[in-house]
Amino acid sequence: MENLITLGEFVIQNQHHYPGATGELSQIFGAIKLASKLVHREINKAGIADIVGYAGQDNIQGERQQKLDVYANEKFKAALSARGLVCGLASEEEESFIEFNQPLHKGSKYIVLIDPVDGSSNIDVNVAVGTIFSIYRRISPADSPVQLADFLQRGTEQVAAGYVIFGSSTMLVYTTGSGVNGFTFDPSIGVYYLSHRSMRIPEKGKIYSVNEGNYVHFPEGVKHYIKYCQEHDPETDRPYTSRYIGSLVADFHRNLLKGGIFIYPSYAGNPSGKLRLLYECNPIAFLMEQAGGVASDGRKRILDIEPKELHQRTPFFVGSREMVVKAEEFMLD
Repeated sequence: MENLITLGEFVIQNQHHYPGATGELSQIFGAIKLASKLVHREINKAGIADIVGYAGQDNIQGERQQKLDVYANEKFKAALSARGLVCGLASEEEESFIEFNQPLHKGSKYIVLIDPVDGSSNIDVNVAVGTIFSIYRRISPADSPVQLADFLQRGTEQVAAGYVIFGSSTMLVYTTGSGVNGFTFDPSIGVYYLSHRSMRIPEKGKIYSVNEGNYVHFPEGVKHYIKYCQEHDPETDRPYTSRYIGSLVADFHRNLLKGGIFIYPSYAGNPSGKLRLLYECNPIAFLMEQAGGVASDGRKRILDIEPKELHQRTPFFVGSREMVVKAEEFMLD
């Protein structure tokens, strides 16, 4: 036990990687840790507690809001507000950003964007779900109200990003721009311990993850790439294996560990794709690049996209470098 490193200890030990953060990030991670433990507790009571199913309303995305979405959104909002270090929050579950403007938050210099529960519709059938978050420095003056521009920053400006996956075990994986590290939750004592140091995705994998139920509606380049993945070619170790869970965090986490590509392209009905740039794609792209992989919209780097609105969507190709580069070649045909 004496050799185990907790998440809190690890963040403090590595603060030299983010100059100017005099303990603030460790406290923000403390808030995320706390909220994730509460969500973990509720998920592990699913089926015996009133946390599964439809909440009776749709969110700003026009999607059926699950009870767990509402619960997690409130817990993360409360935990981040209570620390006094975050001046505003934007959530996939909220129409607009939320300003924290109590005296406690005077001079706060960080904002957080969050998808409280990615894949929440899967909770009813006991499939892994997750939380995705990213942290930015505000760009508006510290003595003024937080502005929309604080949230519409390119992904290259992220100070930190990560996700929590609630699966066979609960893990928190994050980066501050100096590699990716994973921490597994020990529920018996309520502590996250470092379990996956310096995570790296293989340069090439054998897994492709895409909802092939939408195949007929995909762009031609995506169709051709899927056929490429299915072809028999011993020299390139094909065919690849198809694995699709339908929970971005779960699909991404598997591919990060084993190597692979995740694709959510544009298609009829969703001409800009379905995934949100700010809440899902930017933080996942930051993690992937730090782990040695690539993230693009099929043609250009995700982190270079200039956001225009809070709930902006984008096609998403993310994973092992060789696989994403190959997929991009088909998109340029």
